[in-house]
Amino acid sequence: MRIVAAMSGGVDSSVAAGLLVEQGHDVIGVHMKLHDAPASASAGDGKHCCGLDDALDARAVSARLGIPFYVLDLQEAFKRAVMDDFADKYRRGLTPNPCVQCNGVLKFDILMARARTLGAEALATGHYARTEGGRLYTASDLDKDQSYFLYPIRPDALARTRFPLGGMTKPTVRGHAERLGLRTAQKPESMEVCFIPDDDHARFVDAHRPGDSAGDIVDERGTVLGHHDAYHRFTVGQRRGLGIAAADPLYVLRIDADLRRVVVGPASRLEHVGVEADAVHWIRKPSETELVEARLRHRGARIPCRLVESADSVEIQLLAPARAAAPGQSVVLYSGDEVLGGATIRRAWTVNGAAPEYPPV
Repeated sequence: MRIVAAMSGGVDSSVAAGLLVEQGHDVIGVHMKLHDAPASASAGDGKHCCGLDDALDARAVSARLGIPFYVLDLQEAFKRAVMDDFADKYRRGLTPNPCVQCNGVLKFDILMARARTLGAEALATGHYARTEGGRLYTASDLDKDQSYFLYPIRPDALARTRFPLGGMTKPTVRGHAERLGLRTAQKPESMEVCFIPDDDHARFVDAHRPGDSAGDIVDERGTVLGHHDAYHRFTVGQRRGLGIAAADPLYVLRIDADLRRVVVGPASRLEHVGVEADAVHWIRKPSETELVEARLRHRGARIPCRLVESADSVEIQLLAPARAAAPGQSVVLYSGDEVLGGATIRRAWTVNGAAPEYPPV
């Protein structure tokens, strides 16, 4: 079978390609050039990806494996779909997830289409997840599971996707890299947003979407407690960096972008018992009797829930409180180890009442 292997230049995608070659597949390595990474992103600090060193590593691994290698320039598509989207949503007081957006729009849409033009029957990546019959499942190693970021993939694309590492642990993957003689065997993992090498999200937003964002820090009654220089420097649940003194700890409860206000309050107001989400994407809709669990962040606990679906949104009633559900974040729904789908949080509420409306995401 001809398979396009998405090669980021890291150890995971390198091993995924290597294992497919060992299995006898006709593998083509493709590296996506997504942005012009500053030099610091190519310095091998282990925190970032997509720099020049990563492209060179992907090319070297392909040469070692004896497979064709291409660089696919997706900079303009990445800017529109991921970078602009990230900045715009922060300007609207939301907390977006660029990895979810990248997977849904680029890797498993545009790249999948390009793979077909190369005559490939499937696309393989180094993600830790499993797929079978057009359905998506968690990785065997839950500490490495990346299924949370993959829910936007369409079922027809999933049927043509391979995740060779889905049943492995990281040490096993590095062992394969050593055995195959790959230069990425001991390469550190990238951990941060790839297009923000200094990890300063607010600075990126200021540069990408400049505008006045200074305002007040207020309590839920509107009493001014302090001031800030940029509301997009804050996210729901944040405690540190508020710059205000109070008898009890205060946390960010919500962000009012229209008024440039950051609303703070006690931790109890972050115990959310339900969320409303839109931009709903189903891989498989659950039955009425199926036990469904919701995960509100990548490393978050999976919480049993009830679903009330409408035409363009879904209300997720949590059977246990979840802390700090931020508008713009993804909520992903599971049945056992199967990913049913996901959506983007629009608003959340506590036992004490609902949060105000937020703009559609």
